[in-house]
This record gives sequence, C-alpha cells and structure tokens, in this order.
Amino acid sequence: MGPVALLLLTAAAPALAHAPDARGAHDALLHWTFEPWVVVPLLIAAALYARGIRHLWRNAGRGRGITLAQVACFAAGWLSLVAALVSPLDTLGGRLFSAHMVQHEVLMLVSAPLIVLARPLAAWTWAFSLHNRQRIGDGLRPRWWRATWSFLTEPVAATALHALALWLWHVPASFEAALHSEAVHALQHTSFLGTALFFWWAVLGRDSRVSRGGGMALACLFATMMHTSALGALLTLAPTPWYPAYAASAPLFGMDPVEDQQLGGLVMWVPGAAAYLWATLAIASRFLGFRGATQPRAARP
Repeated sequence: MGPVALLLLTAAAPALAHAPDARGAHDALLHWTFEPWVVVPLLIAAALYARGIRHLWRNAGRGRGITLAQVACFAAGWLSLVAALVSPLDTLGGRLFSAHMVQHEVLMLVSAPLIVLARPLAAWTWAFSLHNRQRIGDGLRPRWWRATWSFLTEPVAATALHALALWLWHVPASFEAALHSEAVHALQHTSFLGTALFFWWAVLGRDSRVSRGGGMALACLFATMMHTSALGALLTLAPTPWYPAYAASAPLFGMDPVEDQQLGGLVMWVPGAAAYLWATLAIASRFLGFRGATQPRAARP
C-alpha cells in the first residue's frame, strides 16, 4: 500500500463505527461511543495534521502553503466526524432511520468536503521528516499508482463510484445487512465516506485546473444532486417502510416506521440537495471569475 493510500485511509478509517446493542430511547440520547478503531484514527489524523501545519509554517511562514481558513476547515471536518461517529447520533442511528440518514449526510456532505478543502495530504506529508517526505514522493512514482489515483479522482469516475455506493447501500437487503452486522456496517460507512472524499476531491480539489475542469465539476455536482434527490424522494413517498429493522425502535421516539423513513428521505432530499446546490453555485462563481480574469481586455481607443 502506497504512503498516500495509508494517509487517505487515516481519514476514512473513523467511518468504521457501528451503533452498540439495543438500548432504550433515553440511553440512546446519552450514549457516546469510544471504540478504539474510531477514536484512535481520529486522534492520529488530528495529531499528524497539527504537526504538519507546525512544520510547514515554520519553514514557509504562518498561513503559507496551507491557509488559516483551510486549517479551520480541517477542524470543522474533524469535529463533524466526531459528531457523526462518536456522539449519541451514532447510537441513535441504530434506533431511527432518520438519525441514521443524518449521520450519513454529515459524513458525505459536511466531513468529506471540509476535509478535502483542508488539504490533509499536504499537511500530513509535512508531518514527516525530509527523508520520509522524499520516500513518500518516491512511493508516488509507480505508473500503476498514478493511474489508480488519476482514475479515482477523475470527476466522472468519482461521481459514478459515489452514486453506486449510495444506491447499492440503500437497497433494503444491503441496508438491513448493515444494521445486523458490525462488519457490514463498517463497510457501509467506509464506502460512504471514502467515495465522498474522492467525489469532493474531484470537484473541489482541483483549483489549478479550474479553467479546464470547472464545467465538468458543475455537471458532476448537478448529476449527484439529481440522483440523490431522486433517492430521497423515493424514500419520502414510499407508502411502506423499506427497512423492517426500525419497526420496533421507531415508536419509542413517537414515530411509526413510515414517518421515520419519510423524515430520513426528506433529510436526503432537501438539505442534501441544498448542499450540492451551494457547492455548484460556489464553483460556478469561481469558474466564471477565473474565465473573466483570463479574458483579454479590449484595447482602449
């Protein structure tokens, strides 16, 4: 496994979270999860980022290379991972489909884009000595690695992989399997966060190529907004519950399973679409600004 792959997995590893065994509604609202395989990667990621920023700014100057705003993005993204995977939201997701949907949306629409904007690979690389940074660079030289990375971060491929993960995991049999198996649930969360990281990297992490990739990024964001809205609408408008595992627990919170599913569908449909729309408008503004800045001005008479 290449060094960058190991660094990327440090970001995705906290997704190996799973709600504990059944508890009452009151316990679910108070129960924080501190599984080592979740907490340790989170702490390692934060420590490496802080160390890398310190070394980078010591050499380049404060705010250079990685800005204060990008550091703030990492802090916010890291805290959102804690909220999704450590806070009572994780436990509540095992009782309510709507809470589970909030958890997934936080991972894909809050944590992933903020982490991408924070440039974690650059910061984590600077956490190592010059010798080890050179070794990391050497690890990126093989053609197979560059081809794999190029494929995974290519906008169309990243969008397709993210869409595939979303739709396959919301098939009732797949979702139910995740609810009944810790290993399958870990795979579900990892695929959601991992494909979201590649998707947002493809549309947000290509600043130097905005002149060529801006239009494609907009198309991929629009396509993702449309298909996630369609899935949210299907969940919202379905007359019967898709996931029987919530039939016993949803009434503990004052909702029947259909109402719980409708609320979860609305979470994906409305706030989810709003997040993609906001990103679309932000990239369109940046793209148009870049194009305007590169247009030659008319000669004065």
